Amino acid sequence: MKRSDKNNPRLAAVDTLANVLDKGYNLSEADAAGSLPDERDRALARHLAYGMCRWLNSLEWLSAQLLRRPLKKRDSDISRLILLGLFQLWHNGRAEHAAIHATAECARLAGKPWAVALINAVLRRFQRERSKWLTQLETIPERFAHPEWLLQAFQTNWPDDWLAIVQANNRAAPLWLRINRARQEHNKVASLLERGGFAVAAHPSAPDALKLSPAAPVSDIPGFSDGLISVQDPAAQLAAGLLELADDLRVLDACAAPGGKTCHILERFPTISMTALEISDFRMGLVKENFDRLGFTGNTRLELLIADAAKPNTWWDGIPYQRILLDAPCTATGVIRRHPEIKWLRTMDQLEKAVLAQENLLTQLWPLLEPGGILVYATCSVLAEENIRQISRFVANHANAQSPVLEAAWGRKQDYGRQVLPGEEDMDGFYYACIHKKG
Repeated sequence: MKRSDKNNPRLAAVDTLANVLDKGYNLSEADAAGSLPDERDRALARHLAYGMCRWLNSLEWLSAQLLRRPLKKRDSDISRLILLGLFQLWHNGRAEHAAIHATAECARLAGKPWAVALINAVLRRFQRERSKWLTQLETIPERFAHPEWLLQAFQTNWPDDWLAIVQANNRAAPLWLRINRARQEHNKVASLLERGGFAVAAHPSAPDALKLSPAAPVSDIPGFSDGLISVQDPAAQLAAGLLELADDLRVLDACAAPGGKTCHILERFPTISMTALEISDFRMGLVKENFDRLGFTGNTRLELLIADAAKPNTWWDGIPYQRILLDAPCTATGVIRRHPEIKWLRTMDQLEKAVLAQENLLTQLWPLLEPGGILVYATCSVLAEENIRQISRFVANHANAQSPVLEAAWGRKQDYGRQVLPGEEDMDGFYYACIHKKG
């Protein structure tokens, strides 16, 4: 977008949305707010960008009803300014006249002064007719703010729970932290955060988790830069406990980035021998950043490898592992509340490719596991094809594999593994299965 004011948070939000929808970036990659000099403007831009992604097709339907005729493709920036304005009026509900004026004036800054009056008229019409259009919206599928294919998948996979999944996806997730018990005790970290002006709450199923309120940038959270805490949802923290770890075991984290689960394992069992594998230099860089902050760099028991987990002949030393964590690449349909762009970036074709990649990883990594060992399979998906059906097929095709019933206080028991649905116990959607290799 050509514009005369590069420090405008609303234009930054529109640029961010354009990077998601036009370039396929996720929101963290797409973020155009980072260059804004004022922290309040950066926060506003991100709030608006996330809100538009969260309610995208609802906003698009409202816009279509309020416009007399569709805008041309070359004016997609104006279309998105209208979406931004509608989001503010619908979901923010404060200082509406100021929001309308500020949004309309963005068209002038974008070099399209003709659109100022158009945006103003559309948003004021919504103000006047809000009840009428929102009542109509409640009668059509767009009210769920999910693409049709994904909505149908939720309804098929979870006929009694799909609405709760959708509602959870459309709420912003809380900020959860993981305490580094290798550095500090739980109650001391909680006290440190409370002295910093935050409210904290423990989690019933993840003993190292603390919920922080209000949410804040990590740079403002006491103890983060010192490695006392990390950002991680409680559902992701469950992996370390499922591995049944003990001192001196040889462990493989096959898809390690960004390193949260790897670091949690090392925090709890510092004497294990860990191989952390990642396929790309960039993603391994994220792992190293976490290791540096948490003090694991230089650990002689830790090996970092940039390699393809599905091609062990290129990296494996031939010594079996006693534990393998496969946090498999997936559609990430369980973490939409944190990453609402997932709804618009995923497709059925990507689901099918993910299922094939997961199957291949399981098949290639299984020979690396020592008899008597455990492979923990994890996804942040709620789709059965990536989860219970994937593990059911694997166990059926491998005579030396068994997946015992996973008893736990969290999640929902499946024939194989357990499933956490988004929002349950305030967690992200996750699936876990433990596969034991017969001796």
